[in-house]
Amino acid sequence: MPPLILVADHDASQRRHLAESIQKFGYDVETTEETSKALARLQRKAAPTISFIVLDLTGPTIENTPLKKILASSHQTPVIVATPHGPLDAVISAIKAGAHDFLVKPVATERLLVSIKNALEQHALKQKIQHLHHHQKNALQFQDLIACSENTARAMRLAERAASSNIPVMIEGESGVGKEQIARAIHNASDRKGKAFVSFNCASLTEETLENKLFGREKSPENRKADKHTSKIVEANNGTLYLAEIGKLSLPLQLKLLRVLQEGEIEPIGARRPTRIDIRLICSTQSNILDLVKIGRFREDLFYRLNVFPIMLPPLRARKNEIPDLARKFMSKFSTEEGRKVNQISNQALDLLMKYEWPGNIRQLENAIYRAVILAESEELDVTEFPQIAAGVEDFEVLIPPTPVIKPHTSEEEAVTPLTIRDPNVLPLIGANGEVRNLADIEENTIRFALYHYHGQMSEIARRLGIGRSTLYRKLKEYGIDEQDADIFTPNSSLVA
Repeated sequence: MPPLILVADHDASQRRHLAESIQKFGYDVETTEETSKALARLQRKAAPTISFIVLDLTGPTIENTPLKKILASSHQTPVIVATPHGPLDAVISAIKAGAHDFLVKPVATERLLVSIKNALEQHALKQKIQHLHHHQKNALQFQDLIACSENTARAMRLAERAASSNIPVMIEGESGVGKEQIARAIHNASDRKGKAFVSFNCASLTEETLENKLFGREKSPENRKADKHTSKIVEANNGTLYLAEIGKLSLPLQLKLLRVLQEGEIEPIGARRPTRIDIRLICSTQSNILDLVKIGRFREDLFYRLNVFPIMLPPLRARKNEIPDLARKFMSKFSTEEGRKVNQISNQALDLLMKYEWPGNIRQLENAIYRAVILAESEELDVTEFPQIAAGVEDFEVLIPPTPVIKPHTSEEEAVTPLTIRDPNVLPLIGANGEVRNLADIEENTIRFALYHYHGQMSEIARRLGIGRSTLYRKLKEYGIDEQDADIFTPNSSLVA
C-alpha cells in the first residue's frame, strides 16, 4: 500500500486540489477541513498510519497552532505547511520548529510532488538512523511498535499503563507475535530504564540446566567439578527479568521461583549466603496458564502472583492491516543493515503478504522480508522475492514475464501443452497429461527462460546455469533455439511448461 498523506485545510477548493494532485502521484489521501483535528487523527492508534501531513498555516506565527502541537508530539511525522501569501516570519518560525517545507497557495503540482518526495525520503533516512541508534542502545520504545488494529492498540494502552508501576505482567500470545518487544518497551518506559533487561526462555532446556542458569550455581568444596553459573535473576537485579514460556517451568522450579518472589532474595546452589534482589518480573506464555493450573501442571499460588496484569497479543492474521507498515519497517531495517538500496514494496507484493495467514506471525514476516531484501535485484520488492509465501496463498496469480513458446514436437504424444505457472521460482514437474515431464523438456524450458531473463547475454546465461559457453551453444542448437529470440519476447506471450 502506498504512503497515506493527510491534507488539513479549511479551504474546500484548496483541499480538493491538493487531494487530487496527491492521488495522481500514486499516494493515498485523507482530508479534514479542521486543521485542529490533524493531531487527533495522528494519535488514533486503531487506524492506518499517517506518513505525511500537508497543513494549512494561517496567522503570522505558529504559536497555538496545530503545527506547534504536531511538531511537539512524539510521532515525528513530516509536515509541509501551506500558506496563502507566505509571510516571512511565519515561514521562518515553521521551518525552525521542524516543518520540512512550505508551499505558497495556489500550490503548483510539480512543486508539491518534489516536496513530498524529498520529505518522505528524508524521513525514511531519519527513521533508519533512529532504528540503528535504538538497536545499538537496546532502547525499544512504544512508538517503535506498530499498532494499527484495535486489539493491538488496546494491548499497547495496557502495556503503557503497566510501565508506570512495578506490577508483574503476564503477556499471552502465539509464538512470534512480539511478546518480548512489548516487554522491552515496558522496561524502557519504566523507572528501571537504563538498568538491566534480562531475557530468559524457560523452554527447550533440561531441568538441571534451567535451574543452574535461572537460579545460579556456585563452586563448592562438595562439588568442585561443577561449573559456576551466574543467576539470571541476579543479573536482572534492579532491572527487569523477562521469563518467556513460563508455563514450561517444572513444579519444583515453580516453587523455587515463588520463594524468591516472596522473600526477595535468592540463594544459588552451593552459595554460602542468600543475595537480596530487586527485580521487575514480566512473563510470557503461548499456553493458557489457567488451564495448566486446573490440570495440576502449574502452581495456583504462583499463577496468582504472576498473572496480576495480563496482556493478550493477537496473532498477525487477526491484525492484517498492520502488515504493510510492518513490512516497510523491516525492509528499511534490513536494507540499512545489509547495505542494500531497497526502498519500495510493490502493491502486488503487499497484496500477497496481506492474503497469507502467517502461522509464524511477525517473526515469520520479518524473516520473509529479510530474505527478500537479500535476494532483491532492484530497489523494489515484488512477488518474485516471496516464492514460499506465494506458494501458500491459494489462487494467488503472479503476473510475471512469460517464457517463450516452445516449438511443437513432431509427434502428438510429445507435444508440450501450455500450463500456468504461479511463481517464476517454481518449474512444474507434472505435465498437462498428469505424468512427470522428461528432463529434456525441463532443461529446454530452463534455457529458454534464462535466455529471456538475462536478455540474451550468453556469458551470463552460461555462468548462471553452471555450464560452458560451448555447451550452451550446443544445447541451443539441439533444442532449435535461436539466441536472437530473446529480443522479441513480449509480456503477453504464452507461458508454457
